[in-house]
Amino acid sequence: MNRIAIRGAKAPVSALVMGSDYFAPEKMELVSENLDAYEAIGGNTIDTAYIYAGGKSEEAIGLWLEARKNRDRILILTKGAHPDRNGSRMNRQAIREELAVSLERLRTDYTDLYALHRDDPDVPVAEIMTILNELVQEKRIHALGASNWTWQRLEEANEYAKANGMVGFTFSSPNFSLAKAQEPYWKGCVSVDEETLAWHERTGLPVFSWSSQARGFFTGRFTPEDRSNADLVRVFYNDDNWERYRRAELLAREKGVETIQISLAYVLNQKFPTAAIIGPQNAAELRSCHAAASIRLTEQEVQWLDLRLSERP
Repeated sequence: MNRIAIRGAKAPVSALVMGSDYFAPEKMELVSENLDAYEAIGGNTIDTAYIYAGGKSEEAIGLWLEARKNRDRILILTKGAHPDRNGSRMNRQAIREELAVSLERLRTDYTDLYALHRDDPDVPVAEIMTILNELVQEKRIHALGASNWTWQRLEEANEYAKANGMVGFTFSSPNFSLAKAQEPYWKGCVSVDEETLAWHERTGLPVFSWSSQARGFFTGRFTPEDRSNADLVRVFYNDDNWERYRRAELLAREKGVETIQISLAYVLNQKFPTAAIIGPQNAAELRSCHAAASIRLTEQEVQWLDLRLSERP
């Protein structure tokens, strides 16, 4: 499996990152089975967050790490500073408190990768980067990232960090998939659009994509006439995305793979480094993702899938 070098991390990140929003201690048999299988195919990075499953996700990961005694070879990406019912959590006290709780749940004294779960544009990047760099200096965080930040704020933050001798963001984690979101799936979420794509191509900043398979849009379970999934309709149903689906289906037939595997291969075959956060809950789903990670697409195929080329390459 391909891996991505991230400045500050102890090892390169595997192209497939294991999502954990369904993890919980009461599901440890399933969690352990899936994590063992993920590690067996070469996966080495687990994505979690302070808020996932009310903290149970991090707890389950900590139990698995402790049982397998493999903390030295597993990278943990956790996230914090998600707003709560009282508003923004983008401040020193909240970030420090949440990180301390996350590390306790994870049964470790550091996180390999840390991302701010949302942005608060009202807080200056100077203040945010100062808070995060304190934690890097304390070695509680090894590599910094941002989830659901616009490319403009990422650029502003990294320019400030560079000018002031600080560690900047080394990865971004937005929604990025072949199907383009026409509105946020959840409030405050950011999806890769044409401008964002061009910026990453220019800067080379790695992307860790969540919902990289568009929440099942490419599984074949849905059609333009089937409007039973209100969220999928709201976010992904439009003529352009159905044309992307048609093209992915055609390319899949030609390559002898599944349409959903082509959608994942699209994410992993960009001009800049990418990893896909996946959420397989059984062996078949993991095998499908693993096979998709081996599919190689040409630049022309990627552009054609994304409707940037009209003629089939």
